[in-house]
Amino acid sequence: MNYISGIIKTGFPTVAIAQAGLHRDDCTAVLEAHARHAFVRGIRHKPKAGMMDDSTWRAGYARLAPLGLHFELQAPWQQLEEAARLAHDFPETTIVLNHTGLPSDGSLPAWRDALRASAACPNTAVKISGLGTVSAKREVVLAAIELFGAQRAMFASNFPVDGLCASFDSIYSGFDRITQHLAAAERRALFHDNAVRIYRMETA
Repeated sequence: MNYISGIIKTGFPTVAIAQAGLHRDDCTAVLEAHARHAFVRGIRHKPKAGMMDDSTWRAGYARLAPLGLHFELQAPWQQLEEAARLAHDFPETTIVLNHTGLPSDGSLPAWRDALRASAACPNTAVKISGLGTVSAKREVVLAAIELFGAQRAMFASNFPVDGLCASFDSIYSGFDRITQHLAAAERRALFHDNAVRIYRMETA
């Protein structure tokens, strides 16, 4: 979803997210190398539990905003309190929470509470993705939209991994059906406008 318009026109993504270990000794060099590519918008990392509070990791994280990069966070919901502290301490850095905070069956109330902590940070957005069969995750989709609002949530795919559970069309048809009750402007934000704004695709 975040790069589909570019692929349709050129066969290549419009923008990209790079990988970097923010705790590594080569972090500065890697981030600066990524930032030299005009199409790179952010850095994705899967921090281990406790890592987002670690001073070495945070020193790497602090380099993102000056380089014009945001942070793509993939972490289970149990780490979202850490993420909220990170967002609070670095308000100039945008965090995009991947895969809806990785909810797990049987713990949705706790997931929702954790997601609420992230949603309270105005510099955090959520990608509603990685849910597999979307029609069975209506509660998760609507809770994410409710907590973050239609201006800080966006639909995204997790292909090819989600192809093990459902087709691209069935996933996005599920998003479409679940949000039929929303205003047209809210739906456009969720399906298009927020991704264009957050990933700065209008300048690509």
